[in-house]
Amino acid sequence: MTRTLPSPSSPPSPPAAPPDRQARAVRLGPRAVAALALITVIGVMAFGWPLLADSASGLAHSKDAPWLFAGLLPLLLAVVMATIADTSAPSAAGGAPGLDAKAIAMLGVLAAAGAAMRPLGAGTAGIEPMFFLMVLAGRVLGPGFGFVLGSVSMFASALLTGGVGPWLPFQMLSMGWVATGAGLLPGPDRLRGRRELAVLAAYGAVSAVLYGLLMNLQGWPYIGGMATGVSFVPGDPLPDNLARFVAYCLATSLGWDLPRALVTVVLTLTLGGTLLKALRRATRRAAFDAPATFGPDPGRNP
Repeated sequence: MTRTLPSPSSPPSPPAAPPDRQARAVRLGPRAVAALALITVIGVMAFGWPLLADSASGLAHSKDAPWLFAGLLPLLLAVVMATIADTSAPSAAGGAPGLDAKAIAMLGVLAAAGAAMRPLGAGTAGIEPMFFLMVLAGRVLGPGFGFVLGSVSMFASALLTGGVGPWLPFQMLSMGWVATGAGLLPGPDRLRGRRELAVLAAYGAVSAVLYGLLMNLQGWPYIGGMATGVSFVPGDPLPDNLARFVAYCLATSLGWDLPRALVTVVLTLTLGGTLLKALRRATRRAAFDAPATFGPDPGRNP
């Protein structure tokens, strides 16, 4: 019995990539991470500072909302620009590929689908299937792509539904956080099947309720001065305002937040497996981890 030895001149074959390894459409580079951290800190302050503002400061949330609209939207765009700028770092040197042509194409398709899904329920009784798509897309395509997708989808859907106003940057930021959180869930390369769907369904339910609470916090100070038991009172102690805020949520939005969570759970458990497979198949075919190269077609005669 003879054994065939490999030729010493033949180069070793590269190791095959794990079949379940999940490609990331956007791997966050340092500039994108810094921009994302900055907008997150400013967003938390924009949502939460009315509870902590001093009554003597003369600040009222209803008066500064247009300024927050003008300040948050450029910062959201800066996240996108910082991510695109990271394409200049070569992958061979350890840089992040950022948003290349393939990722932008995927972003356009998913953002259009998300924007088209929002008017289906238009928020009626919490029927918002858009959350289901944002959670699953963020899970497959990663936190960087998820943040951009959530923000762009909410902006596009606002144009379709006529929902453009001072609340729009808050919606964009909150939806970006929802998709980003899905991309940060553990086990992207190992967790599959029913366990993954259960994790995504639980996350979708929690994020759907938290989204409603955040948007309540954004709009709640507008009712200040109405002399009701749930009104925001600038300068009052934090426990008193928190108690009013909880009462406000129970009285106004809980009937929308819980159905939104339920719809997200049902869609994730019933359609999530099919959509996850389709998204992962699309990312494998797009080969986001492989840099795009341009050159003559080897099958074409000169």
